[in-house]
Amino acid sequence: MSVMKRNQNGEFDHNRWLFETKGTYGVGNAYWPQEDHMYGGDGDGGMQGGMIDPSDKPWKPLSRIIPIPTAILSPYRLLIFVRLIVLGFFLHWRIAHPNQDALWLWFMSIICETWFAFSWILDQIPKFSPINRSTDLEVLHEKFDAPTPSNPTGRSDLPGVDFFVSTADPDKEPPLVTANTILSILAVDYPVEKLSCYVSDDGGALLTFEAMAEAASFADLWVPFCRKHQIEPRNPESYFNLKVDPTKNKSRSDFVKDRRRVKREYDEFKVRINGLPDSIRRRSDAFNAREEMKMMKHMKESGADPSEPIKVLKATWMADGTHWPGTWASPSREHAKGDHAGILQVMLKPPSPDPLLGSADDKIIDFAEVDIRLPMFVYVSREKRPGYDHNKKAGAMNALVRASAILSNGPFILNLDCDHYIYNCKAVREGMCFMMDRGGENICYIQFPQRFEGIDPSDRYANHNTVFFDGNMRALDGLQGPVYVGTGCMFRRFALYGFNPPLVDQVNPKKGEGESEMQALSASEFDRDLDVNLLPKRFGNSTMLAESIPIAEFQGRPLADHPAVKYGRPPGALRVPRDPLDATTVAEAVSVISCWYEDKTEWGDRVGWIYGSVTEDVVTGYRMHNRGWRSVYCVTKRDSFRGSAPINLTDRLHQVLRWATGSVEIFFSKNNAILASRRLNFLQRLAYLNVGIYPFTSVFLIVYCFLPALSLFSGFFIVQTLSIAFLIYLLTITICLVLLAILEVKWSGVELEQWWRNEQFWLISGTSAHFAAVVQGLLKVIAGIEINFTLTSKSAAEDDEDIYADLYIVKWSSLMIPPIVIAMVNIIAIVVAFSRTIFSVYPDWSKFIGGAFFSFWVLAHLYPFAKGLMGRRGKTPTIVYVWAGLVAITISLLWIAISPPKGGAKGYKTEFQFP
Repeated sequence: MSVMKRNQNGEFDHNRWLFETKGTYGVGNAYWPQEDHMYGGDGDGGMQGGMIDPSDKPWKPLSRIIPIPTAILSPYRLLIFVRLIVLGFFLHWRIAHPNQDALWLWFMSIICETWFAFSWILDQIPKFSPINRSTDLEVLHEKFDAPTPSNPTGRSDLPGVDFFVSTADPDKEPPLVTANTILSILAVDYPVEKLSCYVSDDGGALLTFEAMAEAASFADLWVPFCRKHQIEPRNPESYFNLKVDPTKNKSRSDFVKDRRRVKREYDEFKVRINGLPDSIRRRSDAFNAREEMKMMKHMKESGADPSEPIKVLKATWMADGTHWPGTWASPSREHAKGDHAGILQVMLKPPSPDPLLGSADDKIIDFAEVDIRLPMFVYVSREKRPGYDHNKKAGAMNALVRASAILSNGPFILNLDCDHYIYNCKAVREGMCFMMDRGGENICYIQFPQRFEGIDPSDRYANHNTVFFDGNMRALDGLQGPVYVGTGCMFRRFALYGFNPPLVDQVNPKKGEGESEMQALSASEFDRDLDVNLLPKRFGNSTMLAESIPIAEFQGRPLADHPAVKYGRPPGALRVPRDPLDATTVAEAVSVISCWYEDKTEWGDRVGWIYGSVTEDVVTGYRMHNRGWRSVYCVTKRDSFRGSAPINLTDRLHQVLRWATGSVEIFFSKNNAILASRRLNFLQRLAYLNVGIYPFTSVFLIVYCFLPALSLFSGFFIVQTLSIAFLIYLLTITICLVLLAILEVKWSGVELEQWWRNEQFWLISGTSAHFAAVVQGLLKVIAGIEINFTLTSKSAAEDDEDIYADLYIVKWSSLMIPPIVIAMVNIIAIVVAFSRTIFSVYPDWSKFIGGAFFSFWVLAHLYPFAKGLMGRRGKTPTIVYVWAGLVAITISLLWIAISPPKGGAKGYKTEFQFP
């Protein structure tokens, strides 16, 4: 398929750059380049001079910490201590006052309450020092982009950024969604020549490939339109669906006309994308029919038996009449999801270093005085072969790390899921304010909060997860930094390579201090334990990859404009244009995405995304923190990124199941925070320990949810009597919890209703997905049974009137059984206990009220789950009624067998007769 693309120097390129791996590509031995010929030229004064004299110009910070007001934080910390002390006294009192009438009930409650207290400590103590941060984009522009006497054209000195977008299945992740994400990246507000975008298609589908080619073509119109009119957001689907006046704050007179034309072109673009499956199928059928006709003709000419069946492979064909080297619609050998060649397509070449302005008669819109360059865009599908462990998403990300190191080598990497697009075009600049600020050389990644669209207004299943993203993550930012959550994260490439953060004692003593700060470090200065001759053992056998590592480290340093910057670079060092791509470079990039490249290397163990867990994101971030790096949480005024989340109950539970299973795997692995090094902050260690332990709370939570029902059935309570001491302890703990929630709402910005939704879904997931994760994790550890997960489907619905249709779809899952049983048992227990108490001669209402109160507490938390089972307008699947009836009958018969009614029983007016 010949794709005509502008090479962004004013000409058009008709060459089709498609490379695939066929056999072994040989590469030489790796070596580290010498510092004196790495960068070639000073780039407008880039490599000359020493440390900037701070007296010449006042130093301005790019970011600052905004502390939480003392009026909020001090009472918050005090309440944590108070509740901790009260919990200690309460548990001591509970142990000292057993219920002699029901020791079994008392013992179960004590065990559960002790675990809950321990779990609360792990969750609450790391929230001791929450902070907020702010950035100054004007200072960033002044330092890196503003014209100066030595840089009159204002060529940017910002470091390069490589975007990674991952997708795996076009059936579950619609290509239109991925294409819109790519368009939002290509239009981001950042120096064009410093941006590169890579999409990883782990399914190797021709549908995704052609959709990306369509996106690259449409970007010629969309990206300059966004720059001309300052469009926000720069995802066309989201932009054209905004329910606001599009002309607001738009000053150009031709905006309405341009918008109308671009909207028409986008509608046609969507038609082409949505028509690709049928187009590919019809094309492949036609080519396969042609091949079949050729085969028949050949058989006829050769005199073969015409009755023999004609064997023609049902191939998937590209538009240029050749076989697609990736996965075919009808899988066959070397053309299946787990068995296909590596593919690398440079869809948009690197742009020129200086702006390329359009003209008044450029296509259908006047782009005069508008920079029409586009960032480099590369399609990658790594090679897969039977017998190799491809390590799912983590393996795909590592393939992108290697390919991008050779093609663009941006010192920073920002990864996004295919359904998470850039909502704030200045998000990259916001993150760069931290990386380029004083002390930024010790930051391994910038984590942005996840924000979601398409969530039902009530957020029934806590999909926004604001308590975590606005509460827990802000609190961790005050320690060693937030955890990595898989998307919306800007990495320092050097940190991904498994190196430790720069330390003062790493400076080469043979150099002067200023010299070592201003030049690239050698291999021994990176890692004293790293032998240069053993580089292939860590990074593989690619010379170009080895050469790129010190360059990426140097280019990722902040400016040396302050004495406190220990590892800085001089201004202008990154204004040198990068070399154009050639066939040799691209061929090397193809070789590093082969399935054999990682053999006998440290990829996935120390280098790149870490293997061995379905939650590779958390483990990868943990390894960096464990080496002494710190991370930063970047909350912007306008959301940086937005994505989709499953609003269906079953999909949501399966999503949580995957996360929880990964946490169980972490707990039973060498990544358990108990085994962390001394470089990990103590409170950060508790936070990571909680990541691995929280699913086990489900075991105690399920038991505790049954306790109110057991209390009502048996007539006993967890305490002998509702004494004043018990009620005072209970009241104090509850008041502390409420006050802590209110103060947490104050400093985090979380609404109280969102906090309550989070509490409800904590119980729903804790009694379903988390418990299943513990079982599956134990099966994997004990029996070696592997766990397979399916992708969460990304919604591409366009029906505005039925945007929440998924919310009302009831899809039965075995995960629903425990919550259903808990709810039914508690409802039956309330009815049984109430009937027994009201017919009793001497009714003991205190025990009934105690048990009923906790049963209602359980049912209140399960209310969203019950609504989810009802579906739309109360439609409930038959299986729910079957389960409910079975549970009710079983419990009734079981209780009759345990405690059969007797005639004339003391305390009852009526004798119950049973056949």
